[in-house]
Amino acid sequence: MNWQTVVERTVSAMGYAAVDCERGPRGLLRVFIDRLPGAAYPTGPGDAVTVDDCEAVTRQLQHVLEVEGCAYERLEVSSPGLDRPLRGPGDYRRFAGCAVELTLKAPLQGRRKYRGVLLPEGEHWRVTFSDDGKTEHALDFALDEVREARLVPVVDFKGRAAGTRAPAGPAAPAGAQDEKGVRE
Repeated sequence: MNWQTVVERTVSAMGYAAVDCERGPRGLLRVFIDRLPGAAYPTGPGDAVTVDDCEAVTRQLQHVLEVEGCAYERLEVSSPGLDRPLRGPGDYRRFAGCAVELTLKAPLQGRRKYRGVLLPEGEHWRVTFSDDGKTEHALDFALDEVREARLVPVVDFKGRAAGTRAPAGPAAPAGAQDEKGVRE
């Protein structure tokens, strides 16, 4: 059995998604995991991968890789990050409505790279985007036309929960105060 199959089987048996796994220089084996929506984890609630999740998966993988005879020097287990790659139909469904960066295998409408909101469109997918900030465009595509797709990181340094979804509703006017009297 090859090392990728061992990693994917082990990670999924623990209730996590194996987002990606790769070999690096000097024997590095890097594994990216994610929590599945709605699943309960012994390391605590939430949708974000924790250090405890990474530690639990690392320990299990160390044992399984040794038993299976898969060679590696160093093992790194981490979350896929805020700019998480989208790998298959399940990821596209899970992150529908989120901002994505999309790179196509071949140009469509004269370009390969698009940045916009991912939406399901029947059997295909759509990215809505604006080049000038005023006019909205849409690109329909099939998953087999995609070279790479990643979430666009959304970071909020104001102490509120950061996420990958576009904010709902209109933005507060400049200088507005929230319910605690903190200026926006």
